[in-house]
Amino acid sequence: MYTRYSPLRIFVRRAFVVTVGVVTFPVMMFTPVETRSKLYSYLHRVWLKTSTKPVWLTQTELAAQHLY
Repeated sequence: MYTRYSPLRIFVRRAFVVTVGVVTFPVMMFTPVETRSKLYSYLHRVWLKTSTKPVWLTQTELAAQHLY
């Protein structure tokens, strides 16, 4: 049902996240916490995405495995 991304695509996405995080770090130090948290939350979602399945659904399934 959901398509898994290739390892190359995952690597490129994560390289993009690291690059954006490093480039924006000096600017983010002087921005409000709300703006900073929104950007880093977005980067975290991009980092975790390995398929077309929504990240929240993947995390929910993993949490259910830990509980039961």
